[in-house]
Amino acid sequence: MVSRDGDGWIECTCGAKHWGKFGAAGILLIRDGSIFLQHRAPWVHNGDTWGIPGGARDSHEEIIEAALREAVEETGINPEDVLPLTTFTDDHDGWSYSTVIAVANNNLEGRELNDESHEVRWVKFDDVTRLPLHPSFEKSWPALRLAAEDAIERAI
Repeated sequence: MVSRDGDGWIECTCGAKHWGKFGAAGILLIRDGSIFLQHRAPWVHNGDTWGIPGGARDSHEEIIEAALREAVEETGINPEDVLPLTTFTDDHDGWSYSTVIAVANNNLEGRELNDESHEVRWVKFDDVTRLPLHPSFEKSWPALRLAAEDAIERAI
């Protein structure tokens, strides 16, 4: 088994602590004008908020690999039901969070697979900001939405 060496906190040049010694990755799954969101458990960092499945990257992982691994661990999705389109990176000069923007086919199903999640659900693009969002996801959502809409348009 490959080593899981990415878990841990790092303080980057922005002055904040971030989870993931080698950065972090998540996946923004899109289907029928909705995105797949995870309600984070209260005990996790920035808990009781909504965001995308994701977490720490290991030193040997590519972005898509890490994002899919985290989504499988947290929500049980089948990676074969996902078509990655592009990647959006929030770079903090020494630490980054990369979001894989992907289309999910109609077979994709997810669930609260571990104690990091309270709930998962499909949320319409226009309704995302009505939920209490993870602070970093909330900050990135406007740019992520534009990137997702552009990626979908190019894929058609």
